[in-house]
Amino acid sequence: MIAFAVAAIAIACSAPESDSVQDEKEKLGKSYGPVKVDVSKAISVADMLKDFEGKEGEVEYTIEADISEVCSKAGCWINIDKGNGDTFMVRFKDHFTIPPKTEVGTGAYLHGVAFMDTIPVADLQHFAEDAGKSEEEIAAITEPEFEINFIADGITLKK
Repeated sequence: MIAFAVAAIAIACSAPESDSVQDEKEKLGKSYGPVKVDVSKAISVADMLKDFEGKEGEVEYTIEADISEVCSKAGCWINIDKGNGDTFMVRFKDHFTIPPKTEVGTGAYLHGVAFMDTIPVADLQHFAEDAGKSEEEIAAITEPEFEINFIADGITLKK
C-alpha cells in the first residue's frame, strides 16, 4: 500500500503541465533584455497602477500589457495604455531594443521597476521626435511632466 502511494505521488509530480500553462507558453514570442520574464507572475497594468499608487521609490513588477506605441527609430522605448486612453512610457534598461516594426497592439510581458519622476522638456521633445511627431508638435512641448515611469529589464512579446 505504501509503495502504491509513493508511486502515485511520483506520477502526480511528474505530470505534464496543464493545458492552460502549455497554451500560454505556445503564445509567447521572442524575448529581449538581460532578464528573462517569468510570465506566471504577471499582473495587469490596472493592478500595477492600483498597487503603485502612493508608493515612493522603485517598485518591482511583472506586468502584462498591450503596446500602444513603439520608438520608430530604434525600438528603444514603448508606450503602454493605462486603460483609460492615457499612456506611460517604458524605457529599456541598458538600452536594449525591440524591433522598431513591432506592431501597435502586440501583447507583451514586461519585468522591471515603476517609479515617479520628472521628465524634462528636452527628453519629452526627443521622445516625440522618435515617435515621428511633427516639428510643430515637438515645439509645443514646453513643460516638464511628473508621471509614472517604468524601466524594463526584460520583455517577452506575444505571438
